[in-house]
Amino acid sequence: MRLVWQLLAVALIAFLGGQGLYAADGSPWLQLAIGAVTAVVAVVVYRWVVAKTERRDVAELGRPGAVGGTLLGTVLGVAMFGFVIANIAFLGHYTVDGLGSPQGAVGLVGFMAAAAVTEELLFRGVLLRIVEGWFGTWIALGSTSLLFGLSHLTNPNATLWGAIAIAIEAGGMLGAAYIATRRLWLPIGLHFGWNVAASAIFSTEVSGNGTPQGLLDAATTGPVAVSGGAFGPEGSGYAVFAGTVLTIVFLLIAKRRGNIKPLRRRGERGEPAATLPR
Repeated sequence: MRLVWQLLAVALIAFLGGQGLYAADGSPWLQLAIGAVTAVVAVVVYRWVVAKTERRDVAELGRPGAVGGTLLGTVLGVAMFGFVIANIAFLGHYTVDGLGSPQGAVGLVGFMAAAAVTEELLFRGVLLRIVEGWFGTWIALGSTSLLFGLSHLTNPNATLWGAIAIAIEAGGMLGAAYIATRRLWLPIGLHFGWNVAASAIFSTEVSGNGTPQGLLDAATTGPVAVSGGAFGPEGSGYAVFAGTVLTIVFLLIAKRRGNIKPLRRRGERGEPAATLPR
């Protein structure tokens, strides 16, 4: 039952925060505040419900390394998306016409803070961690990555290829970042940095969501393999490549640290993996 209670608790905060963000449409500073509050409350609720249902210290959201891990992830996320945009622009399929909407960018930062935190708590903090305790790392990583990708099919401009790309480049990378560190701060930062770069900085479509204009007045064109089409650059081959490389790097780190959990044999009872790396 811990899986159900933990999912419900975090999902409720995500829903309420989302409703607040949409209600504040047109007020970017209010959206920023609501997004920040949603992120903080989600972390507090996750820590409470996990401690309550599992009767343990919530090491995956421990305070030591929280700032450093989140900042590192944010920088990596922005750099990764910058790499994708640079390659699309090199081929002439990303152009900037000038300054876009700085205020719009502020509101998008709030949206992405709430989305990054709540989605990482749900998919990596609850699902991957608990499934890994039942079936081992590889089944947990593969299944939750696929589910993460499929969850994006409900977006307005979603495509099957876009969902597959998300499963590979984001589900795999973010899950591997958690497995390598046994902390949620790095994947939260990666998720936030990537989304902020895509929306608030470079003004591109994010997962087919019809994202409002950010800091730059820009346009992305060209074949889906290069630009990602209506789904956005996350459907680009460059994004899949970059995400795959980071996934491999994180998994190598996880293997070196002994963080890969084997498949459970019948009758064995595994516990959710939330130990710190050695």
